[in-house]
Amino acid sequence: MAKTARQFAIKEIISARPISTQKNLRREIGKRGFRVTQATLSRDMRELGVSRISQAGTLRYTIPAAASMTALTPLVSAEVVSIDANESIIVVHTLPGCANTVGEYVDVRRYRDIIGTVAGDNTLLVVPSSMKKTTQVLQFLKHTLIEGAA
Repeated sequence: MAKTARQFAIKEIISARPISTQKNLRREIGKRGFRVTQATLSRDMRELGVSRISQAGTLRYTIPAAASMTALTPLVSAEVVSIDANESIIVVHTLPGCANTVGEYVDVRRYRDIIGTVAGDNTLLVVPSSMKKTTQVLQFLKHTLIEGAA
């Protein structure tokens, strides 16, 4: 689980602010309590699909959404407690403080039949595009959030 948590931290850091060197990334990860060697950091970055891009004349690291999702699936799955639905809305119950992470994971997938998500502390509301799509979205969420990590 430490590797998954560390990789999640890498993703959060790179997504939150411009990071241009592994030295800076290592320092930011250290602030979160992760002590890693340069070799481990390089391996994590490779597994996450991190690349360097030029943005506004400076280099910075970036993570493609699809690459980061694969690495995060076990972590996100571990945060989901249950998934329930009625005719028009789906509720994903998570561990305390995890609904935002699960919501972002769902949002990044850009599933065509989901028009939005709203996250609280431990509850994520998922809004299907229509009542007719609720069952399909429910199946998608169960497969993505529960079965996908198995």
